[in-house]
Amino acid sequence: QVQLVESGGGLVQAGGSLRLSCAASGNIFSINAMGWFRQAPGKQRELVAIISSGGSTTYADSVKGRFTILRDGAVNTVYLHMNSLKPEDTAVYYCAADVRSLRYWGQGTQVTVSS
Repeated sequence: QVQLVESGGGLVQAGGSLRLSCAASGNIFSINAMGWFRQAPGKQRELVAIISSGGSTTYADSVKGRFTILRDGAVNTVYLHMNSLKPEDTAVYYCAADVRSLRYWGQGTQVTVSS
């Protein structure tokens, strides 16, 4: 079992920045990739960024150049630095951790970008 707790969401104006954090606990040594997904009202959950245990990263085209995912193994935390935020980035952001064939989810944190 892996538990994930997100923090750092909030309300920000367009062009602003936020940092999301996701702290993992439990069976952390079995975690492979960790990442961030988001879900806007009326839309499907989509990948934002993912980072492997080796540090390889993948980003959605819509956030490339604006978002950065980082992983700190010392504190079992993954971060999402979000810059140049746009109103279309408004969504609930979920942290995820992959353990073998299972994906664990955090509870989600709301990010709202006002125009």
